[in-house]
Amino acid sequence: MSTGPPIPPTATAITTNNDLFAAVDIGTNSFKLTVVRTDPSSGRFLTLNRLKEPVVLGLDTTTTSSATTISAVSLDRAISAIRKFQRFLHSHRLPPSHVRLVATSAVREASNKSQFTRVVKESLGLNVEIISGAEEARLIYLGVLQFFPVFTSTVLTIDIGGGSTEFTVGFKGNVLFSKSLRLGHVTLTQEFSDIVKMREHIRHELETSGLIEKINEFKLDVVIGSSGTIKAIEKAVCKGYALKVEENVGVFEEFVKREWRFTRHELRSLVERTVLLDEIFDTLAIEEIEVSGYALGEGVITEMLGHVCEGFDLNANARWRSVFRLASRFNNKKRMKTSTTCLGIARELFECLRKLNELHDNGNDGEELSVSLDDRDLEYLDAASLLHNIGLYTGKKGYHKQSFHIIVNGDHLHGYTKEEIKAKQKFRVLCTIMRVSSAVQQRLPVNFQFMEFIPSPEGLKLAFPVRPCLSAGKNGETLLEIVLYESEARNQSADTVQPLDGDINLSMEKELEHFRMVFKQNLSILVSSSISDGQTDG
Repeated sequence: MSTGPPIPPTATAITTNNDLFAAVDIGTNSFKLTVVRTDPSSGRFLTLNRLKEPVVLGLDTTTTSSATTISAVSLDRAISAIRKFQRFLHSHRLPPSHVRLVATSAVREASNKSQFTRVVKESLGLNVEIISGAEEARLIYLGVLQFFPVFTSTVLTIDIGGGSTEFTVGFKGNVLFSKSLRLGHVTLTQEFSDIVKMREHIRHELETSGLIEKINEFKLDVVIGSSGTIKAIEKAVCKGYALKVEENVGVFEEFVKREWRFTRHELRSLVERTVLLDEIFDTLAIEEIEVSGYALGEGVITEMLGHVCEGFDLNANARWRSVFRLASRFNNKKRMKTSTTCLGIARELFECLRKLNELHDNGNDGEELSVSLDDRDLEYLDAASLLHNIGLYTGKKGYHKQSFHIIVNGDHLHGYTKEEIKAKQKFRVLCTIMRVSSAVQQRLPVNFQFMEFIPSPEGLKLAFPVRPCLSAGKNGETLLEIVLYESEARNQSADTVQPLDGDINLSMEKELEHFRMVFKQNLSILVSSSISDGQTDG
């Protein structure tokens, strides 16, 4: 069995990232880690990282007449996977209270489930919650509500996992009915090699479970599917029909325009690998299913946010969810990562500028900005950062115009007025912040997860903990300082930490000049050009 001491908890001397939350979904087929950054004032969150380990807990389980047993080999794989997640979380300095691990079908049905949780606790110092099928279904529904604006709709959610399938009927955040059936793509594949017999078994389980009669009692507004199997089907359908969509012209490195839905006819084209869902469509007379990018992990995080964010409202962020969904529809994973990095930089710069006015109002030294910035402006900036590059799916030339065309001409953004979508209010200020942030993101080979604003008499500083550098600007200008510290450099390979060629201020001359014009202040950027440069005096 995998041994070794647990990763030590974050030291109190190191600042924790209190706006980060994470969930670990311990599933039958794979273990998944989801890490998000939240806005404490609204509970709005953005997915920063997703890690997946193909543990396949059910691959070598032994089965008795009443239960399964997780083998020592599977348990060893599980510990190794969770340890990888733990190291990642430790490097990102998440508070222990912001991390939750939940185990589903494979663990809850195992005869040695108490051994599983005990070994994880003893090996890694982490607590694993074994949740019931009903609780799993409820949390999945909460996750779906953070992706689609369906709070006031009667929703049937279907989540196909490796060991079970969860059905939930929900309305306004409340579960009206839920059912967990032991029908999963891993367990079915193990038990049946004959497709006809597999279909007969699925149909029998659906018909004898009472599921059909119960669901027929509700007038459903929408059916939503979630998790790996259904998302994979949607992606396959989407790619297969890419060339038939007339508006999608240009050079594609991969197809990225997601519809987040598919029909029964489209499902049938992939039927050999989708027997379970095909039978569910037939049995429940489903014609079309929406596909959620969120599921159990996001539901777990949503519940955590409900406990820590005062006045958290499940339906408060329909606007933000529509922004994220639109960005995900037109961006591949690489461009989404670029967008979220740009968003993080823009947020820090926004807060730096906003604090200038706070310092001035409190009587401290510092020049007041010519414009005030509020939370609504931050929401606009977040949205613009995620959406500014969605037009890249048609190629680089003129992609900003294409992005604007997609945003304005289409019913994509829920809750925004036409005036807001065109972003006329404070447009110049927010664009300047995003322009500088995008330029920084493109030029610096560093992890912006660790930015921290440090107010000082010399001006603005944006630094990486734990050892902030407090040098001053030469001419009393507003100073934005970005330093790659030794602790961060150690976590990167020699290939990723490279000296920067030339002065970043020269390469960003146009952006910095534009900043001076808009804010009437100078902005300079100091960057460590080597690992040794990051070793500053404490």
